[in-house]
Amino acid sequence: MTQLYAAARRWLGPLALGALALPAAAQSTTAPKYSNDFLNVGVGARALGMGKVQTALADDATAGYWNPAGLANQTHKYDGVLMHSELFSGIVKNDYAAFSMPLDKESTVGVSIMRLGVDNIADTRNLINEYGYIDYSRITYFSVADYAMLLSYARKIGRVEGLSVGANAKLIYRNVGNYANAYGFGVDLGVQYNRKGWRLAAVARDVTTTFTAWSINADQYQKGPNSAVANGTDPVPANRNEVTLPRLVLGAGRQFKLPQQFTALVSTDLEITTDGKRNTLIASGPVSINPRAGVELGYKSLVFLRGGVGDFQQITDFSGSKVQKGQYSLGAGVALSGLRVDLALSRLAVEALGQSSQTNSLIVSLGYGFK
Repeated sequence: MTQLYAAARRWLGPLALGALALPAAAQSTTAPKYSNDFLNVGVGARALGMGKVQTALADDATAGYWNPAGLANQTHKYDGVLMHSELFSGIVKNDYAAFSMPLDKESTVGVSIMRLGVDNIADTRNLINEYGYIDYSRITYFSVADYAMLLSYARKIGRVEGLSVGANAKLIYRNVGNYANAYGFGVDLGVQYNRKGWRLAAVARDVTTTFTAWSINADQYQKGPNSAVANGTDPVPANRNEVTLPRLVLGAGRQFKLPQQFTALVSTDLEITTDGKRNTLIASGPVSINPRAGVELGYKSLVFLRGGVGDFQQITDFSGSKVQKGQYSLGAGVALSGLRVDLALSRLAVEALGQSSQTNSLIVSLGYGFK
């Protein structure tokens, strides 16, 4: 344990000191709750089928998202993952691609690209022409989409067997048609430690705070005689800067061997946010804690069944009572000769207009690892 502490201090100490040195520009900006929350939807059908408990488990290209330190533990020399999912009956499209490869025996690099967006949104501000008639040819369409690129680096710490550390450089682009766009940058840090079947990990996301600068196209907001801005009912939004406050995710997992070549992998995560009180199972003013748990049953490392639970929220049911409901997920996967095909079904608990509802999301991902 002394060696573990010394190695972690040696590698993470300088990064932590850099994290505390916030840019002066970021200090004067606002820190809204749920800033850049599209980055927390999750990637990979295996992970989403297990309730998003991957901090200690991720050891393929998806580790660039869940915990960059896990890239150092990938079992194939090269690994790639593609994912597509549709949320809220296909309205929201979530796409993801990642690739990772070694630099040498100790270091691994990876790149991840994400897009979460809604397309073909109708702009009907000019639907009524100058003569007071409806003219459908005047309808235009736009998209609202969030993009992120993660550039990841991981390294094994040779002095302590099973210990690896990693970091992400996070580039963000957010777009609201021709009306507004934003650019952002942030840093994630991670560590994994595997010892005697146990997997322990921690990730500090947005550790330096992620800085995002919004630019508003005022001319587009004022376009058209029927726009709320032109009528004076809405002001033109102002350019602004946002910071995403850090969050810490702690993870632990362990695999058990069962009879007849079956295995059981059990894991749990604790996600700790610092942007104020949230609607989570454990909520307080300074921080909120969101616990998650998942399990994966495998047979001959070939076929897998998965389940998970987390993201508990207090919602109002139809009787007006406050109840705790969580997000439950199921999944399955097949792994053969480096090819991985995974499916996940996630059931989201949503509260709208004071009433609770349930919506299902189907996630499909394809991974391939090769030498």
